[in-house]
Amino acid sequence: MAAVLRQDVTLGSEVAAWLWHPEGATGAVVLGHGLSAVRDQRIDAYAERFAQAGLAALLFDYRHFGASSGQPRQLLDIKRQLEDWRTAVAYARGLDGIERVGLFGSSFGGGHATEIAASDPNIGAVVLQCAMVDGLQAAMKLPPKSTAKLAKVALQDELGSRLGRKPKYVPAVGRPGELAMMTTEDAVPGFDSLTPEGSTWVNAVAARLGLWIGTYRPAKHAASITCPILVALCEQDTLVSNEALEKVAEAAPQGELVRYPIGHFEIYNGEWFERAVTRQAEFLARHLTGATPSP
Repeated sequence: MAAVLRQDVTLGSEVAAWLWHPEGATGAVVLGHGLSAVRDQRIDAYAERFAQAGLAALLFDYRHFGASSGQPRQLLDIKRQLEDWRTAVAYARGLDGIERVGLFGSSFGGGHATEIAASDPNIGAVVLQCAMVDGLQAAMKLPPKSTAKLAKVALQDELGSRLGRKPKYVPAVGRPGELAMMTTEDAVPGFDSLTPEGSTWVNAVAARLGLWIGTYRPAKHAASITCPILVALCEQDTLVSNEALEKVAEAAPQGELVRYPIGHFEIYNGEWFERAVTRQAEFLARHLTGATPSP
């Protein structure tokens, strides 16, 4: 199928999004990225492939990040990001011809997709990719010294925000031993592999997130997800809890688990991207339109 043209749209008054809307599409997919990540960091490649499969695809930047507005910048507020997902789902449902809407959440966005699907029985299908569905287990992967340093700055940022002060920022990704939200061996090269020249991505996040990430555990609601859900697990992932992902696939009544022998970032490019996106496009097209996409 020929490439589908991408449109710039605004959801509400603050959320910037890209829309691919093939002629005659009856199913749509809402896509959301991971912690600090923005729409030009390889997640747009998934949207393009879903559009080629005949699905409308709506990919957005969270408020405070990328092309979306919102002050202060680089603020990751879990409640607001969930609101952005709901805004995007409502927009997708209002598109001409759309009868069913599904979700594609990658990394931290996969946790959000889990949460939305558990609370919205009208979601038609979900794909979770290397998803962060248990913040406590993910936080426990950090070395204790790094956790202590991050907690100190996070507390300072949280208290400062209540006094009207500007955020204290930490890098979203750093090398092992550095103060950052993600410090695995593959974090820096992984983000480098996702980020094109001229990207709107900024390697910073308000530190207060460090206080709350451990309390965010969407996997606990997996049994409430009634629609088909495809869980893509990267077996060498050092950022998220694969045990928690396995439990999501087991607890969801229509859960399906697929394993890839790779790390967290390898699924976005090359051979493993091709393998993953082909299966995901088939899954979404089948459940959102009843069709099987052409090779």
